[in-house]
Amino acid sequence: MAAAKDVTRIQELIYELKVGQVMVTNVITVSPSSRMSDLRDLLRNERISGVPVVDDEQLVGLVSLEDFITCLSDGEQDCCVAEQMSRDVKTLYNSDPLVHAVEEFEHYGYGRFPVLDRKTEQLVGIITKGDIVKGLLNKMEIDFHAEETARLKTEYSLEEIIADQSRFTFRYDIVGQDFDRAGETSSKLKTALARLGIAPEILRRVAIATYEAEMNAVIYTDGGKLAARVTPEKVVVEVEDAGPGIEDLEKAMEPGFSTAPNWVRELGFGAGMGLSNIKKCADQMQLDSKPGIGTHLMFSINHRRE
Repeated sequence: MAAAKDVTRIQELIYELKVGQVMVTNVITVSPSSRMSDLRDLLRNERISGVPVVDDEQLVGLVSLEDFITCLSDGEQDCCVAEQMSRDVKTLYNSDPLVHAVEEFEHYGYGRFPVLDRKTEQLVGIITKGDIVKGLLNKMEIDFHAEETARLKTEYSLEEIIADQSRFTFRYDIVGQDFDRAGETSSKLKTALARLGIAPEILRRVAIATYEAEMNAVIYTDGGKLAARVTPEKVVVEVEDAGPGIEDLEKAMEPGFSTAPNWVRELGFGAGMGLSNIKKCADQMQLDSKPGIGTHLMFSINHRRE
């Protein structure tokens, strides 16, 4: 396999996991009326560098050690947290894919993000880079034991598929605009392929490419259908929708190009990397789209073992 097609288990997991699965839920908070002197003691005792500010169960700001230092440098002896906190707080949702959190940490350079529930907008957690690393390691350990057990229970094996020239087809419906369930289809397909004994390195590429294809259907259309065929040589995935179509296919393949509306971007999706990521993972890719009619995407990943 060419190096450009290699996908690590870590890369796969940041697509698979949600922010809510790795965040810390026991969140230490302060109120806007708290004193900065109390904040100093809190940060020191808990060994943290910042806390969310909550008023009537709603996140209203974020206050950090830097804010406390600024308070002292301004000559303030003991002002309220409300006077020093940052009110323009960048947040994440617990249902966001972890890959979005990784991108936000890289983009903003922050040390932490408060996490909100998408439906209630209430604070449900906080996430740091350390939480992401810990969550990934825990998931890898759990998966290792699960994969060892699954090997003994697999009904079919890849070798049997090749020997019998068998073919399996899996079909799924993709629900448009449903961001809470986004990613479920790619997860179900990955589970099904794992039961057939497809190699982990192939599963990773299929999972990432399928996730990106699924998200495009969720973001831009009212929904679509995904079909995956497993043959002795390869896994072939097709995604069809009756959405608005793509005006400029060449432009759409450029990394970072996106026509997602602002409200979708605010949810953490539509970064414009979907099609280029699919191309990186796939051995073959074909994209056909007609404006006003819909889009048909097909890609395949070879898995035959020599």
